[in-house]
Amino acid sequence: MTEHIKYSWGRSSLGAFVVAASARGLVAFEFADDPARGLQALRDRAPDAELTEDPEKLADLVRRLSALAEDPAAAAEIPLDPRGSAYELGVWRMLREVPRGETTSYGALAAKLGTRDARDVTAAIAANGIAILIPCHRVVKKDGSISGYRWGVRRKKALLERERAALPFRLT
Repeated sequence: MTEHIKYSWGRSSLGAFVVAASARGLVAFEFADDPARGLQALRDRAPDAELTEDPEKLADLVRRLSALAEDPAAAAEIPLDPRGSAYELGVWRMLREVPRGETTSYGALAAKLGTRDARDVTAAIAANGIAILIPCHRVVKKDGSISGYRWGVRRKKALLERERAALPFRLT
């Protein structure tokens, strides 16, 4: 039986994005400066699915995700249906445990998985196709500096700044 996935396009201050949803939840939320590449990434993520563009059906989801790009610290109860290997899914679950406005390092995630080699963690993070909700933007280098991001370092910096700006003021 062929799986049916609906997709649509949206815009935010961080740029254009493609959204895809299955009957179970959000399959993809990817910034796509080039629509053809964004659609190809979606095809690669769900190669056996029938993809149908459906802006009407996904209008509310697109609106919610556009708002989330503006305020990534906002709680968003959107069911997810991420596509990846068991290892990738495990890493992505760990990413969802990183509190909003905070960061972790690739090495810290690797250590939680019982290894000192962060290369597999880095590859799993790079394979994430659900921006913001699976917050790979919260992973930085061990020294705290910002490193690569699937959708561009500019977006990563903006997301981190927006999350930190939304945190309540705390005296330390």
